[in-house]
Amino acid sequence: MIEVSGVRKTYGDFAAVVDSDFAVDDGEVFGIVGPNGAGKTTTLKLLAGLVEPTAGSVTVAGFDASDPEMRRHLGFLPEESPLYEEMTALSYLRFFADLYDVDREVADERIGAALDRLGLDHRERRLGDVSKGMQRKVAIARSLVNDPDVLVYDEPASGLDPVTTNSVLAFTRELRETGKTVVFSAHNLYHVESVCDRVAVMNEGRIVARGGVDEIRERHGETTYRVFSDVAPAETPALAGLDAPTEAVGDRHRTAVPDMDAVETVREAVAAAGGEVVDIRSREPNLEDVFLDIVGRPMPGRYAGDLDAGGDPDSGGDDATDDRRSTEVAE
Repeated sequence: MIEVSGVRKTYGDFAAVVDSDFAVDDGEVFGIVGPNGAGKTTTLKLLAGLVEPTAGSVTVAGFDASDPEMRRHLGFLPEESPLYEEMTALSYLRFFADLYDVDREVADERIGAALDRLGLDHRERRLGDVSKGMQRKVAIARSLVNDPDVLVYDEPASGLDPVTTNSVLAFTRELRETGKTVVFSAHNLYHVESVCDRVAVMNEGRIVARGGVDEIRERHGETTYRVFSDVAPAETPALAGLDAPTEAVGDRHRTAVPDMDAVETVREAVAAAGGEVVDIRSREPNLEDVFLDIVGRPMPGRYAGDLDAGGDPDSGGDDATDDRRSTEVAE
């Protein structure tokens, strides 16, 4: 449904996106995450045809992203999406349906269905008089009036209260069930983890990891184990050489270790001190843990003089370029 091949976007000597390659399957929710300035918004604008790549190609729903016909197959929700505040929700959405030449009866059916699902009741109230959450729901409904195959959502739940946020996230998941392809970007990684099938992590304009959330966690994250005992660290000198931090948690002492061998070492040390291990818990890394580790690594520069020296982020082998579902593009 979406193919991004060798895309670079530069502004003067500055490269906002560097040699980007990824594909999004039909009916998939694909996340794009990264710190501020990573190139996420530029990538979304490239997909929406709002900016043209300096090099490479972007294909959406079988059309070049610069082809005006592509926009009939796309719904785009930018992070900042001001509405016409003098209009009501219904008049605003009908206006955009007219721009897409959607028959009024069909448009009203689509608008009603979207607003019903999003839980927006005040449809005849001026948009300037409704809450930010309601305005965001109207903007989401606007992205659907042309019944697009592809939706590009930039921070769809930004600044919303928890109830409205959960509604928007649930709605995004349901779009996948109706066969829509969604590209989803958010700073809240829990949101990304809860709705996306696969994720691309960007840093300094480059895709530095991609794949299923579980795949990325497995490749880049580490499971840790927390051993709870009734013995204070001062009583277990055998743990000193293990480099395992121990802290008091209520009347217990928690020791964090990286593997089961270390768990057994802690158990033996505690037993030798006359104590007992009362609980062992494993902790799987979440997407935020992995994200913070990945984006903390040194990256090549993104200015003209640095790009050649930085090399191709896919230079680890042909498979990184040819296999668009590869979990890892570059370390």
